[in-house]
Amino acid sequence: MTVQSVISYYKIPKIMLKSDIIIAQASGKGVGAITIIRLSGKGCIELISGFFSKDLVDQPSHTIHFGRFRDQKEKLLDECLISIFKTPRSYTKEDSIEISCHGSLHITDRIINTCLEAGARMANPGEFTLRAFMNGQLDLSQAEAVAELIESDSPRSHKLALDKLRGGFSKKLRALRAEIINIASLIELELDFGEEDVEFADRQQLETTLITLKSEVDTLLKSYNTGNVVKTGIKTVIAGIPNAGKSTLLNVLIQDDRAIVSDIPGTTRDTLEEQIVISGLKFLFVDTAGLRQSSDDIEIIGVNKAKDKILSADLILYVVDISSSDPQTVAKEIKNLERNQSSIILILNKMDKNPYTKPETFHIPGFINQDNLVTCSARNNMNIEHLKNTIVAMVEKELIQDGTIITSRRHYDELLKTKVAVDEVLIGLEKGKSGDLLSIDLRKTLNHIGKITGEIHTDDLLENIFSNFCIGK
Repeated sequence: MTVQSVISYYKIPKIMLKSDIIIAQASGKGVGAITIIRLSGKGCIELISGFFSKDLVDQPSHTIHFGRFRDQKEKLLDECLISIFKTPRSYTKEDSIEISCHGSLHITDRIINTCLEAGARMANPGEFTLRAFMNGQLDLSQAEAVAELIESDSPRSHKLALDKLRGGFSKKLRALRAEIINIASLIELELDFGEEDVEFADRQQLETTLITLKSEVDTLLKSYNTGNVVKTGIKTVIAGIPNAGKSTLLNVLIQDDRAIVSDIPGTTRDTLEEQIVISGLKFLFVDTAGLRQSSDDIEIIGVNKAKDKILSADLILYVVDISSSDPQTVAKEIKNLERNQSSIILILNKMDKNPYTKPETFHIPGFINQDNLVTCSARNNMNIEHLKNTIVAMVEKELIQDGTIITSRRHYDELLKTKVAVDEVLIGLEKGKSGDLLSIDLRKTLNHIGKITGEIHTDDLLENIFSNFCIGK
């Protein structure tokens, strides 16, 4: 067994895809000024050229052409622009066409049907990106980042998806995987000389590489919570006793009268959720029922739901009516939340009613200090910008600022499995396991890393990933 053959062992040959022509609307559904229709596959340029008023076959790649598009009966359908991308300089690395036509649903359907009648077929969800992956344009992690980029709805989630699309995450894993493959190949080679009791692989080098890999994996695993929060939104619960001004604060933060505001205690019986973006971060604000003892069955349900939301929150805005609260009572309420300092902001509301309050008297050792205490008057919109800045600062302090951040549950699961497999190899090295047993554990490690980047994959895995893409991507 040669070193090269062992290296090849760890890479499953790429699935052979059909080379037929696929077509789909790439722009959003519905009526708009322009619709983009995308085609990919060998022969797509010739197919479109047959319906276009200009010969496209001999035109260079990355050129745009204006002309008339007619159906098979020579009936004029539209005047449009056609962009040409020739293999391998296209998204899919195949010959590709993009038709920019007027946004009429009728025109779009007629153009697509004309192409279908000429031999193209409708693309499956994510099939363009699947072809890009299979043709080596993207690895699997980058392909998944395409979907995340499309779904990103805040500047920070957009940045995370863009960083992953550029391949920083994959490069780290591929470099470490390549090192392990080189050592693993030497261990496999030793098996051919079993009777001679020789060692080609440096066990110390393997151990050092695996420790480095484990450290990288640990860092990535720790980043998952951060990535997931940025991707899905920071769950921020507004809590406090009745009539503290929680609903008023929610309305001010989202700049809309979504929550009912009343002086009657217990008005809020259920949770109310609203999303906004502050300084590039997406927040999911949750207004809750006032925390108090009650004999009202419906209010009790609301209070219990509020407690559940507090337990699962990323951040708590605890609102206090400063005109009717004292530091000792507030301290007891804060401690009853059983949350750490980094997840609580104490808001002394209704300062217009008690402007001479000294905020420092509400400091609670280990819970509240000047960094997570804000005075305001929600009704008068006083100090709301400062509150927003404090919220962002609290979140930013917890977020990882540098390095790669993972957002995919699939990646997280494979990294956990990678860590377990690495530990098995390290234990084997410590116990002096034979090369054949080490080789088995190394294959597990390489298998899990390879599944993240797509160097190892199954049809079921690809179907599960790409079926969640939109048609036309």
